[in-house]
Amino acid sequence: MELKTNYQYTYFVYPFIVKEDKYSKYILRLVRDKRIKIKSFEKEKDLLLYKYFTPKVREFLFSSFSMPHSKIKKLEELPLETKAATLAQLPCAIFEYEFSGAQNKKESENSIAYKLQKVEIICFSTGICFISIKTTVEDTDSFSDVINFNYKFRDINQEKALSSGDNIKIHLKNCEGGTTALIEFIKDLAGSSLETVKLGINTERFLVYSYVCIDGEMWNQENTFESIKNSYIKYANILSADNNSNIKDRSTTLSEWKYAKLGVSKTSVTLFTSNVEMNNFTILPEEFENQYFYTYILSLYKRLYLKKMNHEFKNANSSKDINRTRKRFVDFTQHLWIQEATEDETGNKLNHKFKEAFEVENTYFKLKNKYDILYKEMNVEKNAKRISIITVILIASLIFNILNFIMLIR
Repeated sequence: MELKTNYQYTYFVYPFIVKEDKYSKYILRLVRDKRIKIKSFEKEKDLLLYKYFTPKVREFLFSSFSMPHSKIKKLEELPLETKAATLAQLPCAIFEYEFSGAQNKKESENSIAYKLQKVEIICFSTGICFISIKTTVEDTDSFSDVINFNYKFRDINQEKALSSGDNIKIHLKNCEGGTTALIEFIKDLAGSSLETVKLGINTERFLVYSYVCIDGEMWNQENTFESIKNSYIKYANILSADNNSNIKDRSTTLSEWKYAKLGVSKTSVTLFTSNVEMNNFTILPEEFENQYFYTYILSLYKRLYLKKMNHEFKNANSSKDINRTRKRFVDFTQHLWIQEATEDETGNKLNHKFKEAFEVENTYFKLKNKYDILYKEMNVEKNAKRISIITVILIASLIFNILNFIMLIR
């Protein structure tokens, strides 16, 4: 029997890098676009998000939590240049894109229809940014369609991806111009990929963050997970539904819930659940796309910022460049690395899984060792220079004293 979905959505995340000396101009470009609005967070409206993150991390991600409503309103009324300059000073600024809700004709009977539910641009003052696109598969409850859609959509930025030989076709229902226009929008919003490519980031593939709740008839006390495990592996590893050869689960799985399994890899996070438990289609979907989603974004940010600092370190041309990068590393350690993101038990387990999959700790300590060695070498060089200067001064002083003594005995 084919698996049926009860509820589903997928976020596709596209990382990109803006040069830091152009970051303010990029923010100005966003605020000038009437379709893009700053996303503000308020304690009353976003209470669960507010309570989930620790104060320092909350301030880093959502500065508007600490702003009174009057200040947020005043920010919106500022001249565009002043508004952009203010936003550029925040550690993180999040924007929402208001796309047109035009209805498009279905391209073919065999195409998978999907809708855009939300588009966000998440910008950090270091120039690391993310485009986040929330989608839902429409007009079908087939789990295979969800699997195929995720498989197809994550590669839409690749050249000729829309006409590739996998025979999977997708159709955007509620955005003028369809999928082709969406691709152009993403490329325009992200701009040049030069800085992004320097960090070894794949600019042709989206990261996948997906939630699905299947019909409980297929996974319950009588029907075990083993009977649907292959379908889960395809979903967790973003494979096509007809891929039946050498299926291997390359993700790490967290079984925090009885009827839910979380798969985490470098390129995807998937939460696969059964509606046999009410929590899986009421509370958990909201937690996954709010608290846990921003935990994921924070982990991605840490990974990319460490890669960015490592790149700067390798390409430093002077001790001044090295000292500047080292200061950033120290600031990152003090203000973000050593800070607990949340005191929530499940959130901490997820955070650990993200760090493990992204090899964040390994990257951090490798970079730290490089800085420690270099710092010692720089201190040795400084001390050697000081000793040389002192030696020259002592020799000059000795010569001067000898000459004075000779002059006196004459």
